[in-house]
Amino acid sequence: MRTRSLGLVLVSVCAVLLSACPSEVSIGKLNSDPGRYHNREVVIRGTVLNAYGALGQGVYEVGDESGSIWVLTQRGVPTKGARVRVIGKAVSGVTWAGRTLGNAVQEKNRQY
Repeated sequence: MRTRSLGLVLVSVCAVLLSACPSEVSIGKLNSDPGRYHNREVVIRGTVLNAYGALGQGVYEVGDESGSIWVLTQRGVPTKGARVRVIGKAVSGVTWAGRTLGNAVQEKNRQY
C-alpha cells in the first residue's frame, strides 16, 4: 500500500513539473495562431537572421524552416547566424524604436 501511494505521489509531482515547462513551438505555428500563445511562455529554436541593439537592449530576428519572428531582449543581442533556443513570453502588436514588429517573443532565457 505504501509503495502504491509513493508511486502516485511521484506521478503527480512529475505531472505538475512537466505542465509548468513551456512548450516548444515552431515559429510558423506561433505566427499563424498568436492568440493561442499570447502572454504564454514558449520555446523557439532557429537561426539569428538580423540583430539590432544598443546599451544592452535590442531585438533580433529568429528564423526556422516555418518562418521568422522578432525577439526582444534586455541582455544584448546574439550575432547574426547564431543558432539559438529562446524561452520567452509570446506577445503581439509590439513596437520597438518606432517600428511595429507584429508578433514577438519577450526573451526570458537564451541558449546557444
